[in-house]
Amino acid sequence: MTAYEPPTALPRALLNRADMRAAITAHDFGTVFLLARAEAKISYSKIAAECGIKPERVGALARGDGSVTTFEKIATIADALRIPGHMLGLAPRTWEATEQPPGYPAAPAGTTGTTRDGDSAVRRRGFFKASALAGLAVGLPELTPLTTGHRIGRDIPDRLRQRTARLRRLDDVLGGGDTYRVYLGEYQATKAMMREAGYTQQTGRALLSVLAEQAQQAGWAAFDAGKHADARGLYEASHQAATEAGDAALAGNALAFLAYQRINGDRAAGVETAEQSCRTAGPGAPPGVRALLHERLAWAYAVAGRDSETERALSAAEAALSDGDGTPQPDWVAWVDRDELRIMTGRCWTELRHPLRAVPVLEDVLTRYDDTHARDKSLYLSWLAESYLTAREVEQAATVAGRALDLSAGVASVRPRQRLEPTLRQFSVYRDLPAVAEVLERARA
Repeated sequence: MTAYEPPTALPRALLNRADMRAAITAHDFGTVFLLARAEAKISYSKIAAECGIKPERVGALARGDGSVTTFEKIATIADALRIPGHMLGLAPRTWEATEQPPGYPAAPAGTTGTTRDGDSAVRRRGFFKASALAGLAVGLPELTPLTTGHRIGRDIPDRLRQRTARLRRLDDVLGGGDTYRVYLGEYQATKAMMREAGYTQQTGRALLSVLAEQAQQAGWAAFDAGKHADARGLYEASHQAATEAGDAALAGNALAFLAYQRINGDRAAGVETAEQSCRTAGPGAPPGVRALLHERLAWAYAVAGRDSETERALSAAEAALSDGDGTPQPDWVAWVDRDELRIMTGRCWTELRHPLRAVPVLEDVLTRYDDTHARDKSLYLSWLAESYLTAREVEQAATVAGRALDLSAGVASVRPRQRLEPTLRQFSVYRDLPAVAEVLERARA
């Protein structure tokens, strides 16, 4: 029986054209539809029928009005126009194996599809990576290149800060292995700008503050990618720049990053640095900043096994969040909310081996945590799995660990697997249980 060939299938010559490939890569479906009609005589009404989109919506997209962003709709368009999955960051489509003639755009090595859940998760995150980068390409504030000796206007620090905030959103869905070079390049470009151009003292302080923020962003990505020496150097550079800028909140946050990195190797130094971060920012710091620094202090205390200090620091973070009066907070603390604090609370109780306190908190908040944040959710699930294992709920621990493995597959971060390894080792004494045997086999694969 002949496979169905939709009337909207793009000719392979058109798929291979540079303008079409660029539009597909950017998820610019308006241009895709425009080229399909102009070059392949595929009407908007046919596209609408095959893609399940209203004809007027297809026309609007072709005029540059709106965009298509949902995973399901983009997959439908790929199938209707016979766009190979890898061009959109999708898994290979079911029709590709039987329908691709010679000359079709080739998939990169290693992108062949399988039926394993972990592989499906990898493909879906490939889509989110492509979408994030495509969205970023059309949303970054542009900066006019400066020549040596040029004077930097007072608007440049604000524009750089907006650009940095936009780039920070990549960390929501991508790991440090994907973002480190992007963030490092931004930091290095700002350093070069400051070295080669002139500016007023006020503009210079603002530039130093942005530089400190960019160094923290690059340092976090380096840490997430396992580049710990790079991370430490960037955190230290951030602290210096923030101090010179007179930005106490950012200087405190740089120390909090250093404490988070130090605590696993030297608990005393980690706690001391975390305490210093709170003192540096001071009681006048914005509520979100105080909440962030105190929850990181709580984590340092928990790793050091100090129960009462952990509880006090978590209470201080809660109080800081309650102090919020609606005034704008720095963008770099925009993600700090009550759910984030509850996750940290569950992590701390796990670390202190109080599973009866940790499990309800983590179970509750993770039901609201979207899978697109795969790295973070897999990390948080690792603490939940550990708490279940501490409570001798071995099979439930295995189920949760399996979910963490699925989510972390393909994420460009070393931390999820590192975090799961101790729990996986503890499973070895329960390998006769089917649920444990299965998760250990998946971990080996």
